[in-house]
Amino acid sequence: MTDISPVSVTELSLDAIAEATGRVVTIAGPDGKLDRTGRRINRLTRGALQRFVDAENFEKLKEGEAADLAFPAGMAASAVQVVKLGKQADALTARKAGAAIGQSKKLNDLNAFLGNIKRSEDFILGALLRDYAFHEHKTGDAVRDGDITLHVTQPDEVKEALTRAESLAQGVFFTRDLVSQPSNVLTTTEFAAQLEALGKLGVKVEVLDEPELEKLGMRTLLGVGQGSRSPSKVVVMQWNGGGEESPFALVGKGVVFDTGGISLKPAAGMEDMTMDMGGAGVVAGVMKALALRKANANVVALVGLVENMPDGNAQRPGDVVASMKGDTVEVINTDAEGRLVLCDVMWYAQDRFKPSGMVDLATLTGAIIIGLGHDNAGAFSNNDELCNAFLKAAKAEGEGAWRMPLGDSYDKLLKSDVADMKNIGGRAAGSVTAAQFLKRFVKDDTPWIHLDIAGVASTPKDTAMAPKGASGWGVLALNRLIANRYEG
Repeated sequence: MTDISPVSVTELSLDAIAEATGRVVTIAGPDGKLDRTGRRINRLTRGALQRFVDAENFEKLKEGEAADLAFPAGMAASAVQVVKLGKQADALTARKAGAAIGQSKKLNDLNAFLGNIKRSEDFILGALLRDYAFHEHKTGDAVRDGDITLHVTQPDEVKEALTRAESLAQGVFFTRDLVSQPSNVLTTTEFAAQLEALGKLGVKVEVLDEPELEKLGMRTLLGVGQGSRSPSKVVVMQWNGGGEESPFALVGKGVVFDTGGISLKPAAGMEDMTMDMGGAGVVAGVMKALALRKANANVVALVGLVENMPDGNAQRPGDVVASMKGDTVEVINTDAEGRLVLCDVMWYAQDRFKPSGMVDLATLTGAIIIGLGHDNAGAFSNNDELCNAFLKAAKAEGEGAWRMPLGDSYDKLLKSDVADMKNIGGRAAGSVTAAQFLKRFVKDDTPWIHLDIAGVASTPKDTAMAPKGASGWGVLALNRLIANRYEG
């Protein structure tokens, strides 16, 4: 798995600036004002730094952005990176500033002379998140990542902030790695093994195999995977860090590859369906982050792991299957498989754990990308309080989410002539009817959010905190939601 960059914290010494190698980072205020480290760099470079921040190019930078002074005279460094950041900057701006150095670090060692930096946890987290790269399947010489050294006036405080930031970054990296893995590597069996390894961190992990799922009546989930040689599984993870209260539940769709089944997808772009387990990936990342930071909350996470393949034994359009709940579903389109996985796992989560609330995550519909693009996930909920708390957490973490409608009027689109419901409602309101389908498997007393993350789990271009590809969206927002509601 991808490791976060090695980061060390040391007490600031101005005399160390001249001999620091690799890239040197300093901070300048939006007005161009230099701190102690900046003034020392300015003297070493004979006024070059002050001229640099007084120039028009620096003035045009937005707060949180950075620019380079290359090969500075009087210093051993290859470049001085000047970050535009005020002392009163908010958390997301500080994170953006950290991301600026993480993006530029590449293979260089980096010495960040930060002095008495405010919001150090956010700055560090931004640097760690943006430094991510997935190289596991590249051959050739081993890649040595550069180290980061933070030179600060209050090292003990920053070391504590570093520990917190590393816990969150490792959770996000776990999600990104899972989503980035090809499906011949991340089979359902390997995925389950990766989750079982969380037991070393104190997470209680159970793996339910096909005979157990059959006994439980999870026929909608099993129907999706019956055309694959990769066995279907449900993995249950429990973090018991709270008291005696009921756990909060997370449920993730884990379709490790989705051909569409008999309703076969077009060949062009099908390779992207390695990320159709993105919901399960987010759930896994949240659980890792909670365990690493020893969260004072009870959280149970369940993922349904299947592969949707065409085969002589594959589920057919027109088949009728019974869910664990007992409702029957007419399968109109085998490519609408994620909801069939989720509905059984959601019902099992409620039936067994009686959760205080439940969030499911899935790369569920292309329709949500048409509606919201790659900037926002779609949030559907039966509970205003829980949904508003999540949206607030997502905004605080800079993870876009937008509430979408639910309503009884959409149910008629799911009406079947031969079963209790169809698994697809047609082209109109595709993401809404998918959510409406799932809502039928939510008990009346369970506060619930469905997050359709098809547009945000893997993005076609770089974002502020990640290179293009797997984003890890949702790990930070759900971690904050749990912290705010269950650890406060």
